[in-house]
Amino acid sequence: MAQAIDLFAAASAEGAWTVGEVTRRARALIEAGLPPLWIRGEIAGFKAWRSGHWYFSLRDKAAQIRCVMFAKQNYMLPAPVDGMQVFVFARPSMYEEKGEFQLTVSELLSTETDGLWKLAFEKAKASLAKDGLLDPTRKRRLPLYPRRIAVVTSPDGAVLRDIQSVVGRRWPVAELIVVPAQVQGAKAEASVCSALNRIRRLPVDVLIVGRGGGSIEDLWAFNSERVARAVAAMPMPVISAIGHETDVTLCDLVADFRAPTPSAAAEAATPDRAEVLAQCAVVGQRLTRALRIASRHVVERLERSGDRLTRCMDHRMQAYDVRLTSYAARLDALSPLRVLARGYAMARDEQGTILKRIDQLPSGKEFRLRVTDGEVHGRVR
Repeated sequence: MAQAIDLFAAASAEGAWTVGEVTRRARALIEAGLPPLWIRGEIAGFKAWRSGHWYFSLRDKAAQIRCVMFAKQNYMLPAPVDGMQVFVFARPSMYEEKGEFQLTVSELLSTETDGLWKLAFEKAKASLAKDGLLDPTRKRRLPLYPRRIAVVTSPDGAVLRDIQSVVGRRWPVAELIVVPAQVQGAKAEASVCSALNRIRRLPVDVLIVGRGGGSIEDLWAFNSERVARAVAAMPMPVISAIGHETDVTLCDLVADFRAPTPSAAAEAATPDRAEVLAQCAVVGQRLTRALRIASRHVVERLERSGDRLTRCMDHRMQAYDVRLTSYAARLDALSPLRVLARGYAMARDEQGTILKRIDQLPSGKEFRLRVTDGEVHGRVR
């Protein structure tokens, strides 16, 4: 009855409604008369605001309707593009401030199977390929004997337990550095990127990025272009182990090695301790044999070298003897004693000066006269 009275009063200028009253009443009538429903149409004028909300129109050949999908409903979805055919589950309503009829969308699906996801995947993949991040030649070899292995995964899942078990069994000398991250949900992308950034500053030999299986929505953080670029920029080799063997993510494509499971990733990152010990034993045996052979060769070479050295020294000593004999003969021929032996004598004064001239021998001068068999003292008279 009150509603009828209000409508009757509004039939005259005195009872006119305000614009806000009209839009509120229109909204109430629309929401009461049209329950949430599925609608099919084509995306047009799509815009994603910094708040995370999406605004677009849904149209067909006959009409179009403005739509809004808030961030809390779309955070797990890849953004659609204009021209895409979609199904939306939406509540018809009225945007009171502008008086516009609109759909408040809570679900959005492509008319093709996984169409939204596939489109976003291919778009990001093309961007990565354009920058050369999918080039096979950029992939690095995994280290043979890692000392530090980093792991980015959920700290509570079976993935971490599997990796710890395999590494402990195969290569227990390695230090396992676990950097926890959210691997599913609205905050997964930022969490994984933050974990990767922390590892960049650590002295790590190889990195495992792992997550268990799940739906395409569950794995979508690892199809994020932002996460894929962060993986590609890591300074150490990266092993990607996301989902099951049939799941292929962008992280798998940019990583240096793709493992079908987390356990396989741990095996790829580590050598088998038993095999390494066996190889060391074989190498040790070969080294022992080589040292024995080398020691025999060394002894034989030393013996041959000793013989050659002895012969060389004998030859040199003989040459020295000949030369010394020759030098001795020459020195003997030049000796003053040889001159004295031929009948000559040599006079010296008391200071030892040789007296060779008459003026050095005045009357009364004492001197010593050297003859072949000794000295005699004399005086000049």
